[in-house]
Amino acid sequence: MKNQFFLFLIPLLFASIYSTAQTATLKGVVLDENNTPIAGANISYDNSGTQSDKNGVYELTIPANQEIQVNISHISLKNLRFIIKLDENQEYELNPVLKTSVEQISEVVISGRERKTVQGITILDPETIRATPSANAGVEGLLKSLPGVSSNNELSTQYAVRGGNFDENLVYVNEIEVYRPFLIRSGQQEGLSFVNTDLVRNVDFSAGGFQSKYGDKLSSVLDITYKRPTKLGATADLSLLGASVSAGGISKSKKLAAIIGLRYRDNSLLVNSRNTEVNFKPSFADIQTYISYNVTDKFELGFLGNLALNTYDYEPLTEQVNFGTLQFVQALTVSYQGQENDKYETYFGALKGTYRPNENLTLKFIASAYQTQEQEHFDIFANYALGTVNTDIGSENVGEIEFSEGVGSQLTHARNDLDAVIVNAEHKGTYIKDQHQFDWGIKYTSEDIRDRLEEFEIIDSAGFSLRPIILDIRNDEPRTPFASPIVPFESVRAINNAKIDRISGYAQYNLRSSINDHEIWTNIGVRAHNWNISGPTVESSDSQIVFSPRAQFAIKPNWKQNMIFRLSGGWYHQPPFYRELRNQFGVVVPEVKAQQSIHAVLGHDYSFKLWKRPFVLSSEGYYKKLTDVNPYTIENVRIRYRANNNAEAFAYGLDLRLNGEFVPGTESWVSIGYLKTEENIDNRGYIPRPTDQRLKVGVLFQDYVPTIPSLKMYLNMVYQTGLPSGSPGFADPYDFADQSRLRDYRRADLGISYIVVDSDKRLSQGSFFNNFKELSLGFVIYNLFDSQNAITNTFVRDASSQQQFAVPNFLTPRVFNVRLGMKF
Repeated sequence: MKNQFFLFLIPLLFASIYSTAQTATLKGVVLDENNTPIAGANISYDNSGTQSDKNGVYELTIPANQEIQVNISHISLKNLRFIIKLDENQEYELNPVLKTSVEQISEVVISGRERKTVQGITILDPETIRATPSANAGVEGLLKSLPGVSSNNELSTQYAVRGGNFDENLVYVNEIEVYRPFLIRSGQQEGLSFVNTDLVRNVDFSAGGFQSKYGDKLSSVLDITYKRPTKLGATADLSLLGASVSAGGISKSKKLAAIIGLRYRDNSLLVNSRNTEVNFKPSFADIQTYISYNVTDKFELGFLGNLALNTYDYEPLTEQVNFGTLQFVQALTVSYQGQENDKYETYFGALKGTYRPNENLTLKFIASAYQTQEQEHFDIFANYALGTVNTDIGSENVGEIEFSEGVGSQLTHARNDLDAVIVNAEHKGTYIKDQHQFDWGIKYTSEDIRDRLEEFEIIDSAGFSLRPIILDIRNDEPRTPFASPIVPFESVRAINNAKIDRISGYAQYNLRSSINDHEIWTNIGVRAHNWNISGPTVESSDSQIVFSPRAQFAIKPNWKQNMIFRLSGGWYHQPPFYRELRNQFGVVVPEVKAQQSIHAVLGHDYSFKLWKRPFVLSSEGYYKKLTDVNPYTIENVRIRYRANNNAEAFAYGLDLRLNGEFVPGTESWVSIGYLKTEENIDNRGYIPRPTDQRLKVGVLFQDYVPTIPSLKMYLNMVYQTGLPSGSPGFADPYDFADQSRLRDYRRADLGISYIVVDSDKRLSQGSFFNNFKELSLGFVIYNLFDSQNAITNTFVRDASSQQQFAVPNFLTPRVFNVRLGMKF
């Protein structure tokens, strides 16, 4: 073992999986000079190969992440030889033409990774995602280790990118845009991410400056591609937090392929470890499938389906939160009555047709429908006491409240129901000729939303009902008789029936060229988006339209050092979605404009060898100038907009990421990000935005015991400076702008696993474990160092002193979990 296994104690090391068994797929149709398919052509590398069928179709599995020389030959034609390099699980279509003249030799390395690098896209390994320990495991758990991506809630799958909020991120699965529930207000209600990592083949992520072919959001793009199975297989993953199983296969004709995944999650292990005593009965489950069928050699039809049924029953009992300083410790003790019953049901289906009439042209047609039915019902009555804690270590009552400064009660009520249906119809096209590529697309979206919002909060302190601040009613009892009516401190009531019709489209041009042996990549494009809002409860609005020009430029100099320089940016718009149209009083404001952001991103990638192993240092500096900003407040993960476009803002920062083989045979990274973002509301001066996350350090590290390589360790670490402490949704944010920030967010999740069986490790003949293609057993420690992190503040009011205290809402402490993984 020596010392290598214990390297996980060094916080600047981290890892992702790299396996020498990684593969990719090369497929296509072998043609002659007359574009006639050739049967019986040999396609081979080293000692492996295949033959084209009667239609000239072939499929060859090759090692990934290394240069492979492929030979294509036929008895009556000249051989074709070329070098190719593909990423893990990548499928690359190549339709070679065999000639009758001279033997063809090509030394051009085809690399999908390089093409994405020049676009500023980060590629994440699906196997690393599945192995990385995280309280809410999945793609989002790994994203949070990247620079520029922040989240201070391990129970949530939502994330903010470079000063944006959770609503500013695009998510695609097989080029189909996916959505998340509307009414979620806390991370523990979320359950499962839409993306099922068991089905994932490729993960691409862009933190800004992305191309016109992606949609109209301000911050980022997460582009997921699901697998198309090449053989029968199944997986299962079991833990104390739930289970997931998946299976996939392909027909004998190779035309029909399908994969399906089922997941169940129960957050009780995490939520019951918090400082609130609760009766908690969550149930998060979904089933997801992707089916593809090759109707002909030129036309493929795919179906993506998802059904999610989530219920959340929450009955808080008691709670005590200690806060303050070492010299002056205060405590909030709460006794609860009542419960919360939430339900979220989502249904999603999409059809995608891909037609390739020739090797240059690809036409895609996508139709999708998404429905979400959500219910948020709760009545919770809380009696609270705010007091000073005894800090005398020698006292018998150390840790107990000595006397109360304020006592009171709070009643929160909600009957919120939402039914939304979103339908999309879309066409995309790509034409490639030599080094030129043209992309275009047009999309129609219909959003039909029926929403009932009914919630209120009543606060009482020592028998005196507190009035809303906006009423400016003073309660001076018993000095002055108080005869005003009892009204809620906060109250929102609204019924909305809104319909939004959208038409959007894009066109872009890509060129790959060279100048004096320096390789050049150029992309230029534009998006247009038109929308109209109507409905029986909404005042009619005029049609609005925005245009978003975007461009990218990259150069790879012909230097001894392997470097790529990138410059990208444009004028980005985010037309309002339903949540952005609804103000803090629940009223839909159809006049809300699209938020605008001018992006400028300068990037650099430097590939080099260290300790004779490959490393890449990536850096990006960025600046955003935002106008027509729609201000908002954040309560846990729920965003409340002002819906008035009365602010401007900026964001700038620097992201650094070093990844490579810190441990031989693995890929690891450390990332550092600096950000500053502020907004100016109604020309009152700049104040920090709710997502002003100044410094972020992320570490992902994998290690193994050299003498026992089957014993592996994964460490996922994040450090983030504190966010602004925020303000209540009803308050003026400038009144809270000078308050201290939340405490720094520190978290480390550690996973240890032992691979009992895999393709390189088989037990003695006849062993039961040889029935598994892979079997692993391990355990996970969430929040390894038991850091006390806070998500938001609860503002408690003391009527007698007229003081308001910000009481932190703490997240999960250290929790242990066990995990069993299987592949068949």
